[in-house]
Amino acid sequence: MLGFDLGFWILAILAVWVTGVSKSGFAGGVGVIAVPLLALYIDPRQAAAIMLPLLVLMDAVSMKAWWGKLNLTQYRRLIGPACIGIAIGYFTFDLLNADLIKIVLGVLSIVFCLWGFASNLQLGETKTGNPWIARLCGTITGFTSFLAHAGGPPLNLYLLPLRLPRPEYLATVIFTIATVNLVKLVPYAMLGQLNGDNLLISLILMPVAWLGAKYGIRLQAVISDQWFYRIIYSALGLIGAKLLLDTLF
Repeated sequence: MLGFDLGFWILAILAVWVTGVSKSGFAGGVGVIAVPLLALYIDPRQAAAIMLPLLVLMDAVSMKAWWGKLNLTQYRRLIGPACIGIAIGYFTFDLLNADLIKIVLGVLSIVFCLWGFASNLQLGETKTGNPWIARLCGTITGFTSFLAHAGGPPLNLYLLPLRLPRPEYLATVIFTIATVNLVKLVPYAMLGQLNGDNLLISLILMPVAWLGAKYGIRLQAVISDQWFYRIIYSALGLIGAKLLLDTLF
C-alpha cells in the first residue's frame, strides 16, 4: 500500500478536486490533468486505477445535475466508437510501460494545452456534425480515456463546433464520459488495476471527489469558462513539459 506521504496526498487532493469541478461544471475537458499530475509521483497506471472509482462517483453527481439535457443523436454516434477505443487500450496495455505512458501523457498534456487555447478561435458551425468525424473522435476518446482518463479533449474537438446550447453540450459530454468510465471498470478489473490498495486510496479521496463535483455545478454558473480554462490548461502544459523532461532527460 502506498504510504501516507504528504507530497502524494497534496497532489492527489488537488488532482481530484480540479477533476471534480471540471467534470460537473466545465464539460470535463480539464479533468485530463489528474493522471499527469499524479504521474509526477507514482506510476501512471496506478494513478489511472485510483482515479477511476472517483470518476464514477463524480459522474453520478454530474448526471443528476444535467439529467434530461442529453443530445441523444450525438451520444449514440460517439459511444460505440468509444468502446472500440477502450478495447484498443485494453489489448495494448501490456505494451505500454510506465516511461512510455509518461511520454504519451506529456505529449497529450501539451497538445491538449495548446488545443485549449486554440479552441477560443472560431471552429465553424454545423447543426448535426459529420458522422465519420464523430466515429474518429469517439474512438480516440475511448483510447485516451482508457490510458489516462483523458477522453474529454478529443470528445470536445467534435462537439464544440456543433454550437449546441450550453446545457445540452455539457450533458452530452458528461453522459458520454460517464458511460465510458462505467465500461472501463471491466477491463481495469481484468487487468488487476482495481486492487485493494488502489481502492482504499480511492475510498479515502471520495469526499474530495464528491465536494469537487458539487462545487463545480455551482461554480460554472458564476465564473467565466474562458478564465477557468486558461488557468487549468496553462498548468496542464507545465505538467506535460515536466513529465517529458523527467522521462527523456
